[in-house]
Amino acid sequence: MELYDELVGRGLIAQVTDEEKVKEMINNGKATFYIGFDPTADSLHVGHFMALCLMRRMQKHGNRPIALLGGGTAMIGDPSGKTDMRKMMTAETIQHNADCFKKQMSRFIDFSDGKALMVNNADWLLDLNYVDLLREVGACFSVNNMLRAECYKQRMANGLSFLEFNYMIMQSYDFYHLYQEYGCNFQFGGDDQWSNMLGGRELIRRKLGKYDAEAMTITLLLNSEGKKMGKTVSGAVWLDPEKTSPYEFYQYWRNVDDADVVKCLKMLTDVPLEDIAEMEHWEGSELNKAKELLAFELTSLVHGEEEAEKAQKTAKGLFAAGGDLSGMPTTKLAAEDLPIDAVSLLVKTGLCASKGEARRLVQQNGVSVNGEKIASIDVTYDADAFAGDGLVIKKGKKVFHRVVMG
Repeated sequence: MELYDELVGRGLIAQVTDEEKVKEMINNGKATFYIGFDPTADSLHVGHFMALCLMRRMQKHGNRPIALLGGGTAMIGDPSGKTDMRKMMTAETIQHNADCFKKQMSRFIDFSDGKALMVNNADWLLDLNYVDLLREVGACFSVNNMLRAECYKQRMANGLSFLEFNYMIMQSYDFYHLYQEYGCNFQFGGDDQWSNMLGGRELIRRKLGKYDAEAMTITLLLNSEGKKMGKTVSGAVWLDPEKTSPYEFYQYWRNVDDADVVKCLKMLTDVPLEDIAEMEHWEGSELNKAKELLAFELTSLVHGEEEAEKAQKTAKGLFAAGGDLSGMPTTKLAAEDLPIDAVSLLVKTGLCASKGEARRLVQQNGVSVNGEKIASIDVTYDADAFAGDGLVIKKGKKVFHRVVMG
């Protein structure tokens, strides 16, 4: 199966500019392509997974990735999908976040020997002369067309600032610049970026008279309810192990809804499509095996096989006497922390943000300790309670946390 057909079969492609040109380009390893990542946090998250997996897959077939860090566009902020204006960041924060991204991306993409590039659009956008940009680039854009773009619709309701209005021009200029500097003839992005991507393609045509620049959008990773995947009750699922431990990462995928397992295997893993097709009718214990495969494959990709094996062993240890709990998120208490009541314990572990939240959770029978529901907010624990492997707290149905003496 050729690459383009595989991408279609895995449900990864949303829109393309010229399907026949795109097929020929990527099937024959002729694409030098870029995907942009705005460094608005110090870690990538599951929302970036689709792009990273696609870059990895494309590179394996001889195409050359360019990871574009939006150090310049992050100064403006992408209005796509936002109802409010993004918070402004300092140049120092943006650079720190970009450095963190590069380290994480290296697990997916081979940057050695020029096989891939990582560039920062701050290197060219921040030096642009505004009047020159208006004359040379602004003249190529129709305000009427821009206002019809999907990326501006939500912001228009609450007021679109002129600052954000320039985002499309900045992103289009990126494609124009990368085309000239690196022969970048292809852009990938989320489906919400389609208007911006078409803007870059049109700018290359109008300014350079070139018609070989193409674009393709990636299907957004949505669950069966149409909501973006990668969020939990405690926030985003990060790729940084300090923010989301390998065990928590594993558990996120192990606990996806039954209706989402096959789709995630297709979109995010290298498991052959014919093997996945056999899983489409699985139920019960067989479907649980598919979930374990998904969790293991993705945890291996992000954190390495050793961490994936440890996470899997810990997950299975929860339901076996004497199981290995070493991979579970753990809080260590000092002697001066004891005795400690149930409410304070939940706050100490970070399972609850406040004592009020902890009280409500206990009163709603939402917390178990070593398999038994906490009956009262007045329950306290002394040093003897943490002997051996310590206490295992279960919050809700899927969140586990261990507490030991330090």
